[in-house]
Amino acid sequence: MDVIKDLFKFLMERKKFWLVPVIIVLLLLGLLLVLGGGSAASPFIYTLF
Repeated sequence: MDVIKDLFKFLMERKKFWLVPVIIVLLLLGLLLVLGGGSAASPFIYTLF
């Protein structure tokens, strides 16, 4: 959890608000790969990439 707090402190101090959507998209893609890796839908998810 310290990494997340440090990341948000960095974003607030440096005014790098444009990084927030990039981080959210990367987290969602990672979540999609983790959840879809062992399911029956994995062949369909891997065709997206």
